[in-house]
Amino acid sequence: MHLPSPRGPLSDQVVAALSGDPVGRPIAFTDADPYGEDLTIALHTLYELHYGGFDGVNPAWEWDPELLRLRAQVERVFLDALRSDVDGDDDLDANLDALLVEHVPGSGVSHHLRDDGTWEQMCEYFAHRSVYHHKEADPHAWVIPRLRGRAKAALVAVEFDEFGGGKADRMHSRLYADLLEGAGMSSEYLHYLDDVPAPAIAIVNMMSLFGLHRSLRGALVGHFAAAEITTAPSAHRMAQALARMDADPRCAEFFTEHIEADAVHEQIMRNDVIGSLLEQEPSLRADVVFGIQATEHLESRLAGHLLSSWSADESSLLRRLRWLTPQH
Repeated sequence: MHLPSPRGPLSDQVVAALSGDPVGRPIAFTDADPYGEDLTIALHTLYELHYGGFDGVNPAWEWDPELLRLRAQVERVFLDALRSDVDGDDDLDANLDALLVEHVPGSGVSHHLRDDGTWEQMCEYFAHRSVYHHKEADPHAWVIPRLRGRAKAALVAVEFDEFGGGKADRMHSRLYADLLEGAGMSSEYLHYLDDVPAPAIAIVNMMSLFGLHRSLRGALVGHFAAAEITTAPSAHRMAQALARMDADPRCAEFFTEHIEADAVHEQIMRNDVIGSLLEQEPSLRADVVFGIQATEHLESRLAGHLLSSWSADESSLLRRLRWLTPQH
């Protein structure tokens, strides 16, 4: 994993700093659009130090005080924007119930790919989602030591499924790598990061932000619940889209795995994880709702970017994919 290409002055400073050794000097914060390319890739780069890191980057950077000080400033801009852009109420049941509503006719990304999408658009979608699915369920694991009792046990049960029930070849991140290979794409970790614009990366940044801060444990649970509740219907449509495109079976397997599993996870997250958490800490109700709303907000931004690009017959990536799969 190599350092990403900078996308502005803030990310340029981050990449330049990580190219050397920690020396204890402050790194200047350059203000940037909270959802823009520069801040988004800068924050993702800072968070990646807590995942796999980068080739040739000194591991000591992970806990360098000056880099952490910079990250806190960048996080504050991003988090403030999220809080400002959602309703911020505490009506948990209404927010959870809204996730279960299927609008007819649907107009989302999975609807488009099922009914009218091209193979190139499907592969672009795969590239966007690879930024998250290469580390699927990893950000959520940080919340485990911050939960207690039934909430902890239930979330671990969901995570166990995400990690393949202990079988490496059934880990969801491995299934997504198989999907990429089936599509004729690279399955290398974050191979498409430099091609993917900010909207998809911001979703991963949100998960890392929620997971790394104990004070945001309620938001992380809310996000996880939103993801599990909305996955099964969209996964079903994606499987239908891939069948229409006569795609390699490895592409569809990732989605068919989620159709049944996430329908079960929905109930576990809502009743056992959220229910138990709020019995223990009722003050976290608004945070859980914030996690749900922030997830929907960023997912809506990504969907808007994808659909507007495709409706204009343009690539949704920063660089159009330069490979061909003849059978499609």
